[in-house]
Amino acid sequence: MSDLVAGVDSSTQSCKIIIRDASSGAVVRSGRASHPDGSEVDPAHWWRALREAIADAGGIDDVSAWSIAGQQHGLVALDADGRVIRDALLWNDTRSAQAAADLTNEVGAAAFAERTGLVPVASFTITKVRWVADAEPDLAARIAAIALPHDWLTWRLRGYGPAGESELGPDLAELITDRSDASGTGYFDASRGEYDRDLLTRALRRDATDIVLPRVLEPDEWVADSAGRRAAPGAGDNAGAALGMGAVTGDIGVSIGTSGTVFAIAPEPVRDPSGTVAGFADAAGGFLPIVTTLNAARVLDAVSSLLGVDHAQLSDLALAADAGADGLVLQPWFEGERTPNRPDATATLFGMTLASTTRENLARAAIEGVLCGLADGLDAMRALGVEAKRVLLTGGAAQSPAVQRIAAEVFGVPVVVPDPGEYVAQGAAVQAAWALTGSRPTWLPEALAELPASTTPARSAYRARL
Repeated sequence: MSDLVAGVDSSTQSCKIIIRDASSGAVVRSGRASHPDGSEVDPAHWWRALREAIADAGGIDDVSAWSIAGQQHGLVALDADGRVIRDALLWNDTRSAQAAADLTNEVGAAAFAERTGLVPVASFTITKVRWVADAEPDLAARIAAIALPHDWLTWRLRGYGPAGESELGPDLAELITDRSDASGTGYFDASRGEYDRDLLTRALRRDATDIVLPRVLEPDEWVADSAGRRAAPGAGDNAGAALGMGAVTGDIGVSIGTSGTVFAIAPEPVRDPSGTVAGFADAAGGFLPIVTTLNAARVLDAVSSLLGVDHAQLSDLALAADAGADGLVLQPWFEGERTPNRPDATATLFGMTLASTTRENLARAAIEGVLCGLADGLDAMRALGVEAKRVLLTGGAAQSPAVQRIAAEVFGVPVVVPDPGEYVAQGAAVQAAWALTGSRPTWLPEALAELPASTTPARSAYRARL
């Protein structure tokens, strides 16, 4: 048995794999492949990309354990033969917004939060189940198993799948998952470690007791693949990133990518009847309260394009403006919004005067708008008793000097920017090493930047204009 382990991040945009030495944590090699765009994707594209990424990394024949982390919430519906019934509806598909409202009205927000830690919004799996039941009842009637993207990919890489397309065949009972990803479905209670099949029955509009749901493994459990390697449970992307960064209680992870996320490591479950904070589980046996926004790095892409600059120039422009952008405020809900739950919202620019409407202020307002929305999420967590000692800032936008500095101003706690890395894949590799050695490794990233907390008028100006 070798000391090599593999961690995979099957994200919205791409599939990345990192192979590490389980003893030292050193990265030995890596690979990647792209995913198609869209909010509705045939999972076959993920399976193709996973195999391409593995090949790009030189294969995994010499690997002893592996784990797959990935985008949360996506609905992968399988029939009794293990075939995917329809394209997967991803987290960013908002067509199930009405289904979310209907389920909340039927069950009650407080009851949902108590039973699952969540209040339904369009991104959660349970709302997509209800949408399929209402819009495509013939397809819904064929559902024999429901998996999330990382569950399905783990099943396939272990050797399972439809007859004629896999080594081990369509054994649906071999679907596995972990607490972190299961906790984002809307029909799992992470505090009890159990699925709530009554809620799933309500969503599916038929008895769901016979629906196969992935078996939930503990953080240090593993199962074998067809080659005898150890397959760890996997994780949701944010929980994987927390593992990859070595986050502990008091750490607040803020990621600015396709979506924006604020998550905390908490020893106890968090329940928020307002639905602002989702009470997810983490991948290490604790909890991961989280606030997610739909509008993040793509807001900065759009404003950069509008101003005709690249991201480095956008940063320079923003830093040339005063905090608060002279009262110019961008409410950046370009693609609707998940937090607050306004799927049909649009972006709005406030406070435009002849003096405030400058390139510099618009650049600053874009960054402040993204970060202030995330800081509001952190405030909601604090109100529920979550401890915040420092922010770990990641994602592509975290490399921007303006984003770093304004984050320290907006969040009100010290900000640490870890060296750029594929932290979701790194976290999956941590999980694989845990499965291989029996103990969780402590591989901590180096810091690219550290900024002390700073108070400026940025947030007060943002709130005053809304």
